[in-house]
Amino acid sequence: MKSDLDLRSLYSSLPSLNDLLLEPRFCAVLQVESRDSVVRSMRAVLLRIREEIAEGQHDPASLNRRLGELHLAVAREIEQNKRYSLRRVINATGVILHTNLGRAPLSVSALEHMAEIATGYSNLELDLETGERSRRDVHAEKLLLQLLRVKTHTVDEDSTRAVVVVNNCAAATFLALNSLAEGTEVIVSRGELVEIGGGFRIPEILAKSGARLREVGTTNRTRLVDYEKAISPDTGLILRVHQSNFSIEGFTERPTLQDLADLGKRKNVPLFNDQGTGLVSSLEDLGVHAEPTLSDSFRPGLDLIAASGDKLLGGPQCGLLIGKVDLIERIRKNPLLRTLRVDKLTYAALEATLRDHLSGRPLPTANMLHAPASEILRRCEWIASQVCSSDLFAEAVPVLSLIGGGTAPAARLQSTAVSLRHATLQAQALLQALRRLDPPVIGRVSEDTVLLDLRTVEPEFDVTLVSLLRQAAPA
Repeated sequence: MKSDLDLRSLYSSLPSLNDLLLEPRFCAVLQVESRDSVVRSMRAVLLRIREEIAEGQHDPASLNRRLGELHLAVAREIEQNKRYSLRRVINATGVILHTNLGRAPLSVSALEHMAEIATGYSNLELDLETGERSRRDVHAEKLLLQLLRVKTHTVDEDSTRAVVVVNNCAAATFLALNSLAEGTEVIVSRGELVEIGGGFRIPEILAKSGARLREVGTTNRTRLVDYEKAISPDTGLILRVHQSNFSIEGFTERPTLQDLADLGKRKNVPLFNDQGTGLVSSLEDLGVHAEPTLSDSFRPGLDLIAASGDKLLGGPQCGLLIGKVDLIERIRKNPLLRTLRVDKLTYAALEATLRDHLSGRPLPTANMLHAPASEILRRCEWIASQVCSSDLFAEAVPVLSLIGGGTAPAARLQSTAVSLRHATLQAQALLQALRRLDPPVIGRVSEDTVLLDLRTVEPEFDVTLVSLLRQAAPA
């Protein structure tokens, strides 16, 4: 451990800002960069060096080497400061709906429509026929109801349903509870009192909404009679909650949506289904058998449904409320709706996404879900052959991908990853080096090996990925 005298000696070796600005190597930088930018970057680099000294990372020789490369560090800092904080990354985690990485990537149609709407004015709340003010939900309402009618093979248009769009599914659930059940009891199975990402819990959302939780059944078994016995004159809603990021197996029981819908109709109590994922079509062809769809909710004539736009629907972040007109009208009259509504770009992306579904155009999320395992293997083998060197050992290995985003928690998809081992870097250090690339590459570690699952990497990025991996481990 260095003495105070040694540390003072190292600190005294650090140049002042004024001295650095007069050096020829920095005078050249000042010719192309603003003085404020250079000074700010110098201060950041010098602060890091001081921290390195305090941590015992330097002796006189290593500090001299560090100071000799000071101009390079400052140049890197300047470039780093020019970058946007929110950046495009390559998701090689194998988690399709990765919440930390923005969940569903948008389709080309959605991006084009967003750009069109963003670069000028739009009829966001204007009826072009009458010239009067209109509701912004009309840009998604007709298409969403049409899509659900197609999926449920409903021929006639349904004028008894309406749609509200808010900023996410949690907001949709909260707004519905506050609008329809404030001051009353909401019946929920104990097996559905879930905690979603970020620590938000259904009981807490209920409490904040002003509704009172009435738990029924047990964690693993809740029967229809449990709901029926709990209904009283004080009941405002029956709530069915998507179990999100966990599953219960074994000795279980749960009423069907149709059973709950029939019960609610008999007792004149609205049934609210927090479907969650926005899944439109079944995932049975992928071996995922228990994931409920929006169509499942729409078919039995539920009173109200909540779903996410940025999960398996494959669109932008938003929360969808689909329900009977009288309930939706009560929700629209809630002053909180204005605080939770979405902007024109979200409507543009949602409208385009719904049109993609109706026209049968595959969305990026669907492409990843249904990517053939043989094709992913071929891509991994090619990338491994291109980057394998004396410093970086690469091979294709079998892995299991996740759907993610709080959907189908037990589902696994057969896939392949590029397995990476570096000659000198430990797995976590290599993972960090990949995150520092431009664009950053986000992988995962398993058994001291970095894995890059190509199910979540668009094929057009394969050549870019090869170039980036060569940068991370130059020959």
